[in-house]
Amino acid sequence: MRVVAGARTAQLTGYELVFIDSDGSEARCSLPEAAGIGFEHVAPVRSIPSYQGQRNNPGFYWAATMAAHVEFESWLERDEAMALDFDAEVTGFAAQPFWLFWPDAGRVRSHAPDFFARRADGTGIVIDCRPADRVRPRDEAAFTATERACAEVGWSYRRVSGHDLMWLANVGWLATGIPAIWSNRLRRN
Repeated sequence: MRVVAGARTAQLTGYELVFIDSDGSEARCSLPEAAGIGFEHVAPVRSIPSYQGQRNNPGFYWAATMAAHVEFESWLERDEAMALDFDAEVTGFAAQPFWLFWPDAGRVRSHAPDFFARRADGTGIVIDCRPADRVRPRDEAAFTATERACAEVGWSYRRVSGHDLMWLANVGWLATGIPAIWSNRLRRN
């Protein structure tokens, strides 16, 4: 989903979200309207490509919390999906839950956060996963805009750049029952 900047800039005065509704159609809402939407149950707004030779490792994680597969685009996103799945306060989460659009210097910018999670108390968390050494200025601007939007709607925002390796080994073993994968990964780091 991309927006043609010229036609939309005049109309877009604040944040706007685009997501996939329960009937599979594209839905749009303003930021204030977004507070009442169950983004933890939406389908991803974009597909994650998979091709031979790519740098990242996409796949699906079976989330017990959701009793469904959750798509991930990298090992870091897979690790965060596990973290969400093992967090007792999280009642649901979804990958690539919405496109966030905002005006920026005469054009419209967009960003699809990696996850939306719902806590047991009803609050929302928006999560972006990116190793610190791979954050470019354009990414930083998108993360900052996303954090501002979250503050406006009353959600938390979290940027994940990695997890504690011992914790990850333990959770990975609990999630998969295959400790060799995790111990090999620990040795490489």
